Amino acid sequence: MKFIHRRWPALCLLTLGLGTLIFPTPGAEPALSIEQRLAHLESAATSPSLIDTGDNAWLLASTALVLMMTAPGLILFYGGLVRRKNVLATMMHSLILMAVASVLWVVVGYSLAFGEGNAFFGNPMQYFMLNGVGLEPNGDYAGTIPHQTFMLFQMMFAIITPALISGAVAERMKFKAYLLFMILWILLVYCPLVHMVWGKGGFFNWASGGRVPVMDFAGGMVVHISSGVAALVCAIVLGKRMGYPHEPMVPHNVVLSLIGTGLLWVGWFGFNAGSALGAGGLATSAFAATHFSAAAAALGWAGMEWLLKGKPSVLGAASGMVGGLATITPASGFVTIPAALMIGFVGGVVCYFAVTKLKHALQYDDSLDVFGVHGMGSTVGMLLLGFLASDQINPAIATTYEVGGTIVSLAGSLGQFVNQIQGVAFTVAFSGVMTWVLLFGIKAVMPLRVSDEEEDSGLDLTQHGESAYND
Repeated sequence: MKFIHRRWPALCLLTLGLGTLIFPTPGAEPALSIEQRLAHLESAATSPSLIDTGDNAWLLASTALVLMMTAPGLILFYGGLVRRKNVLATMMHSLILMAVASVLWVVVGYSLAFGEGNAFFGNPMQYFMLNGVGLEPNGDYAGTIPHQTFMLFQMMFAIITPALISGAVAERMKFKAYLLFMILWILLVYCPLVHMVWGKGGFFNWASGGRVPVMDFAGGMVVHISSGVAALVCAIVLGKRMGYPHEPMVPHNVVLSLIGTGLLWVGWFGFNAGSALGAGGLATSAFAATHFSAAAAALGWAGMEWLLKGKPSVLGAASGMVGGLATITPASGFVTIPAALMIGFVGGVVCYFAVTKLKHALQYDDSLDVFGVHGMGSTVGMLLLGFLASDQINPAIATTYEVGGTIVSLAGSLGQFVNQIQGVAFTVAFSGVMTWVLLFGIKAVMPLRVSDEEEDSGLDLTQHGESAYND
């Protein structure tokens, strides 16, 4: 009975095939012999599909979770932190990128990121207009899900990464200049970085022929450091908001920001655990590391605030949570739970001092602390990963990378720490210089900032002709 149960699909197909052979359609001659038909039927019954439906379901769910991080997660988080007169304009910065980045991704972005090019960028024509990105797996990246699923998952990263930068330019950047900058930044900074770190043959791709093996599981370099550094450059080039730091610029609705924090935390499970590109044990490990790092970072930030200021603020705890999520992102698929707790706690403390002390010392106006939370947080995660990466969590790091035909383990060591430093340093320099060049290029043809009168009136009215609150 067990044999019949296991072979039932094959027996059904064979029965149907034999029926067709014995009772052929009138007037139709068989194109194949009985032996050929039987061979084809047996092959169809026993050959496994390349698509793993469980993996595909998890990746599609993760894709939706990552999109939720932008809308409504980041939209609410950033929207609640600005002043009342700028809430819609700030929300629009993230909302519009869901459309702009998606179209760019279809036309040429995906090809620049994942096409087969050189060590620094992909071939822009290989997947132009997503030609060749179909329902069969692309074995170079994910062998058990449709190529199109992988493309969609990666597109959500292309949406949220530039959206993070918008927190640094809130309340003072012209919308037209913002759009042009983001289009150019996605194509000239984000897509090349994706290729270098995750693309086949990319310069830093440890798993696929990279020259310098840098581990970045879900976007420490690619997403958070690149956007954090770009945010810092934007804040410096744009200059401070009118009245900063002498006038109080308190958040208009912390409740919105807390709702956004919760949505970001939930969405981050798709961000990190989804980057396992399958529904197996690695996804579970990344999921757990993500959660515990955020928890430890919240305690780290709130603890320092309590110790130094006498009271732990709600917004501080929320900022610590986001900092912990950014900190664990590059390490989530490589470290144990105890290591994740340590990474998160250290990240929370470092982010706290970056936002309160470093920002004050350097006197820059990063409106929503993108650099202090995302840039500094992920830098901590990238560097600690160099010492804490475990081949028990991700065995591939001990069996994949070759030097001169010899396998070299990338598990935690001083050597891997040096590799991580190289990746971080390159990202800081590349994103910083390119962002500066793009801003000054745009500034040559149009103003970057709104006028003093427009800034005083608020960007909701002056840039979009609307008001968030009409009571």
